[in-house]
Amino acid sequence: MSKNIRFWVGMDVHADKIQVAVYRGHEEFPLEEYESQTDARSLARLLKRLKELPGKVRCVYEAGPCGYELQRYLTKNGIVCEIAAPALIPRKAGERIKTDKRDARKLGRLYRAGELTMIYIPSAEQEAVRDMIRARERAVEDVRRKRHQLCKFLLRHGHRYRDGKQWTQGHLKWMKGIQFDISLLKTVFEEYILSLDQAEERVKHLTGEIEEIAKRPEQARQVSALMILRGVQVITAMTILFEIGDMRRFLRAKDFMAALGLVPSEYSSGNSVHRGSITKTGNSHIRRVLVESAWHYRHRPTVGKGIKARRVGKPRELLEIAQKADVRLNRKFRRMTEHKKLSTVAAVATARELAGFVWAIGQQVHA
Repeated sequence: MSKNIRFWVGMDVHADKIQVAVYRGHEEFPLEEYESQTDARSLARLLKRLKELPGKVRCVYEAGPCGYELQRYLTKNGIVCEIAAPALIPRKAGERIKTDKRDARKLGRLYRAGELTMIYIPSAEQEAVRDMIRARERAVEDVRRKRHQLCKFLLRHGHRYRDGKQWTQGHLKWMKGIQFDISLLKTVFEEYILSLDQAEERVKHLTGEIEEIAKRPEQARQVSALMILRGVQVITAMTILFEIGDMRRFLRAKDFMAALGLVPSEYSSGNSVHRGSITKTGNSHIRRVLVESAWHYRHRPTVGKGIKARRVGKPRELLEIAQKADVRLNRKFRRMTEHKKLSTVAAVATARELAGFVWAIGQQVHA
């Protein structure tokens, strides 16, 4: 009989300790509460205590900087463990006290009530690829910062490029001809250039590694399918695949859009309906690349050389999705800007609908 009892375990996980609250069945108060360290011996003791519970054990903790290692450790040893999305954990408006013990209790209760939204947990290899994609993202940001620092340094000393856009071949040639009378300034300038070159080389190296991974048989089909969409190339496709995992877990396109935080926020009561900006909950990495891709739809839906090459040999069902996206998303972007909407707002709205087409392709690829 005791084997039918369920134990709901809420865990507040930190780098050095884990606060645990164990609920038995539907009892109001925790059966036991204790604290565990995170070294190997302490985790083994935690596992033993959980296995000694006379029933089915289900554990949960919220996603954070400690990653998935605890979840993988417990799952590998036969304990069900899930990870909750922090932004979607219900919070009472009047709560003003927050402690590790309270957080563990709250997670256990909400988990038992089915009020938590669980995140997708990638395999160790998938997480490694995702970390590489995010490392490239950070490297691109680093290049942007270093370019900004270099331009501001030159501007402070009276050097401003006036013959076109920055970071073109002309701009780079102009920078090579800059001379400083003071040797210290010359040294600073050379250090800025060296730092920028190193950052750009890092982006180039990581991009090459990701493109090689995209050629693997297990990824190549999905990547090439996503790349039939305008504005979606290897890095964008890989970001979508490894950030979201299996697209089939979203039953509707709307669910996928909501998971990316691209749906409008809403506060409605009675006859009053108020919709605000997008929620921005969920995966910010995919949201960013889709907004970047959405800018391509401001142009007329003509099929250029690059897109034509990416669409050669693709199934008719996928081509129909891509062609429909070309027309619909361009019309969406154009109509919004014609109605005096900011182009940035139009890009985000277009990205929301682009997410729907990405979802449709994901369903076709796995069909």
